[in-house]
Amino acid sequence: MPSPDKQSYRLMDLGACPHGGPLADEHLLQAAAQHPVACLWSAPQCLVVPRTYAAKPGFAQAQQAMNAQGWPVYVRQSGGGVVPQGAGILNLSLARLFSGRPLDHSEDFYQQLCGIIASALLFFGIEARAQAVEGSFCDGRFNLAVGNPAKKIAGTAQWWRRQSPTSGAPVIGTTPPEQHIGLVHALILLDYDTDTATRQANALEEALGSTQRYRADRIVSLDTLIPPEDRAQFQGRFRTRLIQCIPGGGIRLSQESPIN
Repeated sequence: MPSPDKQSYRLMDLGACPHGGPLADEHLLQAAAQHPVACLWSAPQCLVVPRTYAAKPGFAQAQQAMNAQGWPVYVRQSGGGVVPQGAGILNLSLARLFSGRPLDHSEDFYQQLCGIIASALLFFGIEARAQAVEGSFCDGRFNLAVGNPAKKIAGTAQWWRRQSPTSGAPVIGTTPPEQHIGLVHALILLDYDTDTATRQANALEEALGSTQRYRADRIVSLDTLIPPEDRAQFQGRFRTRLIQCIPGGGIRLSQESPIN
């Protein structure tokens, strides 16, 4: 099966749902069984956490308290840590079918995602690289960061699901390799209040009795890195450039019905 950088992705249209919700990309998995797909999406203000958070003592109470403050907390399937969503954040997700173990493809899939975003940013004179940024929310090796000292401008996560063989398909010779659908996701800070996001992420950690704290000075919103006169049109122009950088991104796949 071709490597991720050789794949052509179809751009998934979320139909009548311009804001697909904080778990929007999980809807890509069904389509990805047929063809590699990508989507750009946004979500209303909230916090999103992996399943490990939902298992922590006091999670339901913390979730209720954050919801009362206007920051509902959702649980996603992918790993990582707590992340914000809201206006000024753009999400890019890729999903496709792989043969073999997820571990054999995980790093290359991350690198492809980071490469797409970094290529789009170069158009605006912003040089980004994949690296960990200690003190940032949802830190990991495949953050995208800028500057020195490094500041995070995008966070990434993955989710893998085993794909069952096609029902009734003949088995010839040896058992075919396992197949998995991989989903890789990036949260990009385009025009976002990083102080508020950090404060709310810390509030959730505190409510859960965690000692983990994040630093607002370890993340940066991309709009602050471009000339003031260009900021008004930056989000639209970046979105257009990002689509152009997705392999096959000009191919659009419309759904028969909207995703809710």
